[in-house]
Amino acid sequence: MLAAPTYDPLDTETLIDPYPALAALRAYAPASWHEGMRSWVLTRYGDCVAVLRDHEGFARDRRRVGVVVAEPSLSVQSMDPPDQAPVRGLFVNALRAQDIRGIEHRAYVSLAERLQRLAVSESFDVMADVAVPFSLGVVSDLLGVEQPDVRSFSASSDAIMRSMDAGLDPAVVAPGICARAELTALVDSWFRSSTGPGLLADVRAHADAGDSAIDLYIRNTARVMFQGGYSTMVAAVGNVVDVLLRHPWALDAMRDPTVLNSGVDELVRFEGPVQGTSRIATRTCEIGGSTVHDGDIVLVHFAGANRDPAQFRKPNQLFLDRAEGRHLGFGWGTHSCIGTVSAQAALRALIRALHEQPCVLRATGAASRRRTATMRVFDHLPATFRPVRGGATSRSST
Repeated sequence: MLAAPTYDPLDTETLIDPYPALAALRAYAPASWHEGMRSWVLTRYGDCVAVLRDHEGFARDRRRVGVVVAEPSLSVQSMDPPDQAPVRGLFVNALRAQDIRGIEHRAYVSLAERLQRLAVSESFDVMADVAVPFSLGVVSDLLGVEQPDVRSFSASSDAIMRSMDAGLDPAVVAPGICARAELTALVDSWFRSSTGPGLLADVRAHADAGDSAIDLYIRNTARVMFQGGYSTMVAAVGNVVDVLLRHPWALDAMRDPTVLNSGVDELVRFEGPVQGTSRIATRTCEIGGSTVHDGDIVLVHFAGANRDPAQFRKPNQLFLDRAEGRHLGFGWGTHSCIGTVSAQAALRALIRALHEQPCVLRATGAASRRRTATMRVFDHLPATFRPVRGGATSRSST
């Protein structure tokens, strides 16, 4: 029997390119027990979707298996159907009421102006100079709130994002708790004083003001949506730009509006921001030939599923017109990202703004990945619009 392949999501080589390790896991056993994470890791598309669909057999809400969940963690993402429906419905309906085309246009105009200013630089950091301010502006516009200070909010968001890897690094727990409390206070201030139009105003207008339990979930969901939408978009922007730097033909192909729409989806499948999500088995069952016991944690690996050759033809290649079914880059079903539509709009705005620049975007040095497992994100991604001396610069991630 073949020895189990080693999979360390925080290993340097895996951070650079996780897909060979995920392919090896899939070939060895679609459901593999990971001792370090104390969970089953699923890498096959069909298994991942089956678990995400089975709310009875696999709980997102840990209270269903006797785990005490702190109030700040109670949101639409921590609930299961049917209890989740009222809160999720409020946010989904509010999102549908937003002017997404207007948000996309404002994002495009703002980013095009920013890129014009950066075009004179010998080099700039796509993450700090583009992804962070762009993403914070889009999510603030969507919710209809005053944009927080970029530097302080970015630091708090990073602490929360890192705390998602608490199973691999317990040291990230305490900073995450403090940052979550800071963000909760910010959201509470919006509920007290924010009067502008936007998603938050629509949610407040249609919520039952007399239901304190629902109010808690609404406030926490607003926090999760703001921070999660921001951090996911920051990661997505960096990943998309990185793919376009390595596949410059793709940017030109997406000048076609039809290719742009399908291309944005393919870019997220190819190099998505969120790597996975977890569920807890509520009964003993079999997945991919392995016995998963009642109470076991199951990690649904989005990145593994999105490169499954049984679902996607030549999954390690970029096909901007790919049409083989829905990827898991934004999750699935009732726990998928509520802001998927706005995130897609923001990525379209990003690509359109890149089209407007007179010079081609080029890499200027080595990029570096953040040492995080749940979110696949760059720390630094240096680039320029100016001609690189000596020709195009090859780039390797570190």
